[in-house]
Amino acid sequence: MNTNLQDYSHKRLNILTGEWVLVSPHRAKRPWQGQNEAISNDQQPKHDPSCFLCAGNIRVNGEQNSEYEDIFVFTNDFAALQTTSPKFNISEGLFKAESEQGICKVICFSPDHSKSLADMDVEDIDKVVKTWQKEYIDLGSNEMINYVQIFENKGAVMGCSNPHPHGQIWSQSTLPNEVDKKDQHQLIYYSKNHSSLLGDYLKQELEADERIIYQNDNFVVLTPFWAVWPFETMIVPKTKYTNITEISREESLAFADAISKITKAYDLLFECSFPYSSGIHQAPTNNMPNEHWHWHMSFYPPLLRSATVKKFMVGYEMFGSPQRDITAEQAASKLKELI
Repeated sequence: MNTNLQDYSHKRLNILTGEWVLVSPHRAKRPWQGQNEAISNDQQPKHDPSCFLCAGNIRVNGEQNSEYEDIFVFTNDFAALQTTSPKFNISEGLFKAESEQGICKVICFSPDHSKSLADMDVEDIDKVVKTWQKEYIDLGSNEMINYVQIFENKGAVMGCSNPHPHGQIWSQSTLPNEVDKKDQHQLIYYSKNHSSLLGDYLKQELEADERIIYQNDNFVVLTPFWAVWPFETMIVPKTKYTNITEISREESLAFADAISKITKAYDLLFECSFPYSSGIHQAPTNNMPNEHWHWHMSFYPPLLRSATVKKFMVGYEMFGSPQRDITAEQAASKLKELI
């Protein structure tokens, strides 16, 4: 690696979105006198009678959860998208608005209230993967739905309102901003080179071996060259697939293994239940070929120096562009040591 990248301020390009991130490695030495987050390592009970997501409990809307033993899926009681929204389009000079329809679901990963993905067996994480596959197919087959966004917010610092292990799916009629940018940049590259943008990037990463954290036969866990969040990571399948339904049974287990490895490493990094937002970006469900897509899963953790010091996206990040102090190579090295 060019040592200039480890010592001096510079910009790195996110090839999937076309956006730049400012890297300032010398700032990692500055003293911290800012806010410290409260991180709780209190052991949660296996079942919490007051939890709206635990098996058999009553949710806010009065419905009772099933006595589920592995995965539980239901339509979000407070969905951000509605199927009943009327179709409309407003264009009055510079005032523009369009209707948006969609379906939002909640996926409980386990009936055990005390667990996170990091605490679950690979076989149980594989059940989550299979549920993601099923929901992608079911929601994507709805003619109203053109994109299915699978994600998880873990930890109170990420705004998670319930500690029970769960994720969400928001499916909608149009492509959200981040997906639209990735769709365009992958299409431009594929049209020009007749190969996958992320696939070619992965080959270069494997050859450089500077940001690789873990790999098995089918997947690679790495810190992207353009990472924004301090310990951001990405899971990329070695084979170009447009969406998660195309992976085999063996590859599904390998994907679960990769999720298990990185989430466990996160918990070890600062010896806490590590908060993050994670999400899968994959091909739209718009009945188009989408051959340019190479699906991937990203983890965006907010912790910077310890379990209590958070990376804030403020000031320059709001008015200029994203900025980070620890380099992607330094972050990858620390995580790799923990696997």
